[in-house]
Amino acid sequence: MRAVIAREVGEPDDVLAVERVPAPEPGPGQVLVRVDTAPVHASDLHLMRGRYGFAPSFPAVLGLEGVGMVAALGPGVGGGAQGLRLGRRVATVGVTGTWQEFVVADASRVLPVPESLSTSTAAQMVIAPLTAWLLVTHLGLGRGDWLLQTAAGSTVGQLVIALSHHLGFHTLNVIRRRAAAELIHARGGTEVICTEDEDLPERLAHHTADRPITRAIDCVAGQVGAEVSRVLAPGGELVVYGALSTHRQTDPAMLTIPVSAPSVVYGSKTVRGFFLPHWFATTSPDDVRRALESVIALVETAVMVIPEGQPIPADRAAHAARLAETAGRGGRPLLVF
Repeated sequence: MRAVIAREVGEPDDVLAVERVPAPEPGPGQVLVRVDTAPVHASDLHLMRGRYGFAPSFPAVLGLEGVGMVAALGPGVGGGAQGLRLGRRVATVGVTGTWQEFVVADASRVLPVPESLSTSTAAQMVIAPLTAWLLVTHLGLGRGDWLLQTAAGSTVGQLVIALSHHLGFHTLNVIRRRAAAELIHARGGTEVICTEDEDLPERLAHHTADRPITRAIDCVAGQVGAEVSRVLAPGGELVVYGALSTHRQTDPAMLTIPVSAPSVVYGSKTVRGFFLPHWFATTSPDDVRRALESVIALVETAVMVIPEGQPIPADRAAHAARLAETAGRGGRPLLVF
């Protein structure tokens, strides 16, 4: 079978290669999935560069989610509540190494996918929608509340805006490029701040002067995350789930959020992290499945619409990886096997 392999830590053009490797076989309680499509996430690039929350042993097959067909069932797997059978379309859940034609997963880590969903949607059904759902539900956002979020033009950011309409809360959206403002307004974002041509501290102060905001999510970190924390009202909570500002950074001093101690202490604020792989590792399979069933229902009813991805042949994986971090790239690159 073909597999996209990162030979060592480095840049996509230098370390990625498509190789022929033996196909794996499922063991007891496992299934073999023939992968159709697997997205390229920023997290994959962090892994490739050795700068993620966990490190694979190189050479390694990357890929954090995907969709395909059940090709074989291990002993003890079949039917039941999961409805797993040969030929059933499934998405992987918290499984690494999806950039290959076949991947083995525990039966509890695959989820049947409704036939009504497109391949692009099914391939991206777990990481971004689940992250958006968990962030919003953790913060308890409801009708009339305000949420401040950075990187609002990202897939997670757009899905948070979609959830704001479903649950009735408002969004103050920080974006990096003016060209993304039209998209945010079209999606129904309440207010937009663009750091390309606006002063972030000044605009945040303006928007929060008569509208105290106590909840925020951030996937940029750096000075942007620090400014978001600073303007939160007393008792506010900032959840950091990414660090886009640290891409390609190697200086440890740059991998920080310079949060103001007086603001945090005197304002009794909370800054905490959210890492989806940790959530998978510490959450029971039943609770994972319940959360995903909620997400699938919202996707299937078009409450959350996942932006269409760009199919790219797996043999062009290095190109897809470069495209994944290109500004204004369009839809997420999807490796197709």
